[in-house]
Amino acid sequence: MDAETVIIHARFAPNGTIVEISERPTGLDPQDWFNFLSYQAADSYQALAGGRGVFRLTRSVVDALKTEATTKAA
Repeated sequence: MDAETVIIHARFAPNGTIVEISERPTGLDPQDWFNFLSYQAADSYQALAGGRGVFRLTRSVVDALKTEATTKAA
């Protein structure tokens, strides 16, 4: 069983848009990747201070979400 936890870091601009987010698939802008994760894995999100937040997911879930996101973006 793959239990490796991946922490996807997101950084927000003062206006609330996403400036940077890790594990982003090629072809998706940061805001689209954040929106996709928010719909698919909202229960794994934790807001942090300073305009930041993280998603805590397993590697297998992140890989599956990346594949799904790139398929839908194409």
